[in-house]
Amino acid sequence: MSATVDFNDRMLSLGLARVSEAAALACADMIGRGDEKAADQAAVNAMREQLNMLNIQGVVVIGEGERDEAPMLYIGEEVGSGDGPGVDIALDPLEGTTLTAKAMPNALTVIAMAPRGTLLHAPDTYMEKLAIGPGYAKDVVSLDMSPRERVEALAKARGCKTSDITVCILERPRHQDMIAEVRDTGAAVYLITDGDVAGVIHCAEADRTGIDMYMGSGGAPEGVLAASALKCMGGQIWGRLLFRNDDERGRASKAGITDFDRIYNRDEMVTSDVIFAATGVTDGSIVAGVKRRPGYVETETVLMRSKTGSFRRMIYRNPVE
Repeated sequence: MSATVDFNDRMLSLGLARVSEAAALACADMIGRGDEKAADQAAVNAMREQLNMLNIQGVVVIGEGERDEAPMLYIGEEVGSGDGPGVDIALDPLEGTTLTAKAMPNALTVIAMAPRGTLLHAPDTYMEKLAIGPGYAKDVVSLDMSPRERVEALAKARGCKTSDITVCILERPRHQDMIAEVRDTGAAVYLITDGDVAGVIHCAEADRTGIDMYMGSGGAPEGVLAASALKCMGGQIWGRLLFRNDDERGRASKAGITDFDRIYNRDEMVTSDVIFAATGVTDGSIVAGVKRRPGYVETETVLMRSKTGSFRRMIYRNPVE
């Protein structure tokens, strides 16, 4: 059951869009320049500056890593003016640093905001993820199924052949067996090199993207951001934290996680209403990238509110000399 906390999301939503837009504009000059760190830092600086203009008492619960590892927007950092509602903030100032550095598609700036204490404080570890779009019965697929079983179950629910299903998977050596098993069903595999928040969002707009399901392991923080988007757009997502060592288990314990084997569904990762914004840095299937025009720079942003189910696609033109 979602909490019914009013955090003034209607008034804050446009401010959140400005935050993601500013981050995209700040790193635009780094597209194709080969410097991932500089692009990320530019986005971080701009996002932090804009967040501090909002009338919120914000705490970063999904950020750029632990305090000692991130100069800005670290987990636990307080942002905002100090007035207004208390909120949790999940962000990825530049999802796709490599994509930006290489001028490849689907680099985004991403941010979500919800009432204080309602976003999962996912540690900076890996998470096994599975996501589908809206319109399906609850738990039609699950993380406990094999990749083959997931494809077959989704095809049955859709009333189609397995060969009509397309699955998005992050292209990594650890996913080779998964990719082979999915392809063995006759389903198509849409491989992405980076950016699994965008990969999950694809499932929510299957008619537009042609992607029916996302599966595979990636960053746990990105799992919470993806769940925030699906909370607004509809769809289901499940995540299970994966730990490689005791240090990562310690991070989870520090974040208040006690059941290391728990499978979280969408509404357990995001327990209340949430607002979500993403701005394109490079062109992608969700939003267009930053464009330089005579006299201005243009960005495209998607802005969503789970409370109303609203989805806005906005073009912002910023005059330049």
